[in-house]
Amino acid sequence: MTIKLYCFGESGNAYKAALPLELSGLAWEPVKVDFFQGETRSDAYRNDVNEMGEAPVLVDGETHLSQSGVIQMYITEKSGKYGGATPQEAREVMRWCFWDNHKLSSQAGMTRFLMNFLPEEKRPAEVIAFAQGRLRAAYQVLDAHLADRNWMVGAAPTNADFSCCGYLFYPEPFGFVRSDWRNIDRWLSGIEALEGWKHPYDLMPGSPADRV
Repeated sequence: MTIKLYCFGESGNAYKAALPLELSGLAWEPVKVDFFQGETRSDAYRNDVNEMGEAPVLVDGETHLSQSGVIQMYITEKSGKYGGATPQEAREVMRWCFWDNHKLSSQAGMTRFLMNFLPEEKRPAEVIAFAQGRLRAAYQVLDAHLADRNWMVGAAPTNADFSCCGYLFYPEPFGFVRSDWRNIDRWLSGIEALEGWKHPYDLMPGSPADRV
């Protein structure tokens, strides 16, 4: 049975699920979520797809999962890939996924949305500046961690890589300039070199959204 992933190209969180699905070799297909027209806020979506009103959502037969980290765990269970080579590595993978969701992706997603998907007159400059400061601190942690390694954990790509890179391939400005961070840039190039890698706008439907 083909796995379905409810997603849209502008979502870095959806990319965290779509990229390992694509690279794992599992059979899957994207289902477009029309986020910018309010689909995730609709009663139909909340009742039938995800009560949290969010994407991504994975459906595989009777299995129905939301939250990118949980979906990544399921991909690992199905494919045997990306979870770490040892129990110690598995814990380290989870540590970095949790860090990303709290320190990096949450700030990057919000800041990118405020800077690019709101009308210019509604963009809160002080909030954006504060969030960009938090992002710089996260970039420093990530760049330092990658100084002497090719992958976030162990000798091969894992869900930690796919989580932490979730927003870093997007072209819209949000306070990340790839060339400013030598180790992050090298790491992202390594991800791009993986067989089957695709940019989020090539991997998921509805890309890019019409600007509001």
